[in-house]
Amino acid sequence: NPPKRYEDVYPIDFECEDWEHLWEACESVVQTWIDRGVKLFRVDNPHTKPFAFWEWMIGQLKQRHPDVLFLSEAFTRPKVMHRLAKLGFSQSYTYFTWRSARWELEEYGRELTREPERWWFRPNLWPNTPDILAVQLQEGGRPAFIARLVLAAFLSSSYGVYGPTFELGLRTPREPGSEEYAASEKYEVHHWDLDAPGSLRHVVALVNRIRAGHGSTRRNDHVSFHGVDNEALCCWSRRTSDRSDVLLCIVNLDPRHVQSGWTSLDLGELGIPVDAPFEACDLLTGARFPWQGPHNYVALDPGIVPAHVLEIRRTGGAV
Repeated sequence: NPPKRYEDVYPIDFECEDWEHLWEACESVVQTWIDRGVKLFRVDNPHTKPFAFWEWMIGQLKQRHPDVLFLSEAFTRPKVMHRLAKLGFSQSYTYFTWRSARWELEEYGRELTREPERWWFRPNLWPNTPDILAVQLQEGGRPAFIARLVLAAFLSSSYGVYGPTFELGLRTPREPGSEEYAASEKYEVHHWDLDAPGSLRHVVALVNRIRAGHGSTRRNDHVSFHGVDNEALCCWSRRTSDRSDVLLCIVNLDPRHVQSGWTSLDLGELGIPVDAPFEACDLLTGARFPWQGPHNYVALDPGIVPAHVLEIRRTGGAV
């Protein structure tokens, strides 16, 4: 798996002469864990093993256990990532962790949600993993953690975090310039105090409650980016097909300074008639903003809350 060199892993030959018994043995390992109640498998570097093996093994297991999920940790070419999804992987890692500028997020967000790819490729966005402490988190502190949480949770229907270190805002790398944690649970057992001062657990819980209560977060069918006259602000919406649930998210990508600007909203995408008044209710803070038309003023202070998650309502009722 160049350029990395794994020296503590034996490279099994999946295409040896006795490949059938080898594949059956690998399947039996997964079946052993399923029998013990494990239903989610995160597969490391599946793109370095034969496609035919995954198609056969996942197919065999899904026939017996349709509720078992396989998460593909394949940081490789898009075509290969999509091939693995077509072969049976339920969800896939993405390059979201390294997308930080507005143009990068918009370009990648459109790539992940366009047709027809979104029908088979289910992207899972991760702000961090046990292997990856992103530079944005190292340098941006608490505001960056919240901003990346909102981006991950609402740019895709599926997201995840490496929980304890993310909730506690830990951001010390192994050494300067490294994206590895100085302390994670890969090689050590830690006992975390998730109620420590400054813990983000309640912010994470709130974001998850918002997602659970809104049908627009279930699928990636209708994700659209909207204009803002400030490159430090990223604005996008999610909606259901019938526009009965519409969320508009705006994130300040600058963890140090207040950023403000005027939106250029696609009102048709939001289900709002041109120049009709509507209400934007912030589900993170409870604030309510009476808006009208496509151009509305926003200002986000990263020292308070660096993001809006706005429920769009027509004046006098929900959309």
